[in-house]
Amino acid sequence: MNAPLSTPPASATPATPALSRIGRFYITRELGRGTVGCVYLGHDPVLGRDLAIKTYNPRLTPVERNRYEHQFINEARASGLLSHPHIVTIYDASVENGETYIAMEYLRGRELNKLLDSGYRFPPDEVASVVWKLADALNHAHQRGVIHRDVKPANIFMVGDDQPKLVDFGIARSPNRVADKNANPDDPVTLLIGNRLLGTPNYMSPEQATGKPVDERTDIYSLGAVMYEMLVGRKPFHSESAEKLLQLIAYKAPPAPHELDARIPEALSGIVMKAMSKRPEKRYETAEKMALDLKRYLVRQRRARRGMKIPVEALSTGGRGMPAQRHGLLYWAGWASLAGAAAIAARLLLR
Repeated sequence: MNAPLSTPPASATPATPALSRIGRFYITRELGRGTVGCVYLGHDPVLGRDLAIKTYNPRLTPVERNRYEHQFINEARASGLLSHPHIVTIYDASVENGETYIAMEYLRGRELNKLLDSGYRFPPDEVASVVWKLADALNHAHQRGVIHRDVKPANIFMVGDDQPKLVDFGIARSPNRVADKNANPDDPVTLLIGNRLLGTPNYMSPEQATGKPVDERTDIYSLGAVMYEMLVGRKPFHSESAEKLLQLIAYKAPPAPHELDARIPEALSGIVMKAMSKRPEKRYETAEKMALDLKRYLVRQRRARRGMKIPVEALSTGGRGMPAQRHGLLYWAGWASLAGAAAIAARLLLR
């Protein structure tokens, strides 16, 4: 559901919002618009804070809104079960005067996929720090019965230097999910809205690629694929054909990261390859165990550097800094293609 929107130039005039108010929230301006929905910068007059408001694209017809309602409802329901510093926070979800909306944390920064596409290479220790936090976030979700099923760089938002936020739970499986009667929830071919495949093939697990049942380990594989790209600077598999790409994911092992770049520590390379094992039983049993391995790596690195009399502040992954363009960009592109929900279904979210 992410729209490929770009940040407008500084001289551009902010878009005039189609709405002035949704619920108790005042709309300041439009942040982004996609095929399905709009994201507005809103203000909560009660709590005195800014937030992001996701709602329909005004141009959608009622039929089109209905087509996307399941994904919209499921995003709010799945996210609403979670409370973690590295998962975007949902504040509210409801219907006011016929407008269905989700009110959520307003983030500043940049999507991970845009950083990678710009050619930015993360130092290995920074990769370990970022992925450790994401693994901990996934463990939090998994413990509450939520499987994201679409972990990818476009759904990871970088706030500050090394603070990731996992976003977009639109196709997540959760205990309170609204089921699509016509779809097998484990089959990537049937994870469709209209005729569009949900989930990104590059980061799908082998079981997703072959239509087999999935569990928490599918997120572990996808996080491993993200970590692979952060370390190496390219995706694990490449093909112009989606069918061929799924075949590669299902049956071919990529070269280990340290084999492509000798500067990548073998310890991190091993973590990636374990997470990306073709057979789920060969992967980490839980995201928590993956997080622990990453934490052990970082502790060893810290101790080694202290032995070399490197200042403690230099051990922070944030101490390396990031390109200037990583800061000050508003998080709206990834949220600008949102789905709509029927009024009664949205109200159920608040129960």
